[in-house]
Amino acid sequence: MEFKIIDQGSGESEKFTNDAIASFLEVHLDRFGDKKEDILKCLAYVFNPDRGGFITLGIENEDIVGAVIINETGMDGFIPENILVYIAVHENQRGKGMGSQLMNKAIGHAKGNIALHVEPDNPAKKLYERLGFTNKYLEMRLQR
Repeated sequence: MEFKIIDQGSGESEKFTNDAIASFLEVHLDRFGDKKEDILKCLAYVFNPDRGGFITLGIENEDIVGAVIINETGMDGFIPENILVYIAVHENQRGKGMGSQLMNKAIGHAKGNIALHVEPDNPAKKLYERLGFTNKYLEMRLQR
């Protein structure tokens, strides 16, 4: 297993393009996912010089088998500096520790604190808790 970090410094790679990463996430996020067009917006945020973030990929036999996207918030102190937007593991790799490995690589690369949103019934919630994430706030949204 190889792990690759892609950020503004490395830019979009030829093999692991934004389209390839978005296609992987669209399939492997399952029912917790977003449309490809929204995932592509998230990836564009990573490479926007006024924004930022990074992508952590798990690679096996030249194929993506896991992906994490963390976007920088541009804030610190009152809002965590980073937000975990997406994590997905190929269905054939689930239950083998791939999610933990991906998250540990991403946590190690991130500068500052990391926030995330997770639905209560998402199995990834247990992973986040094992990694030390806590539920400090109840999120409320006004949908327009």
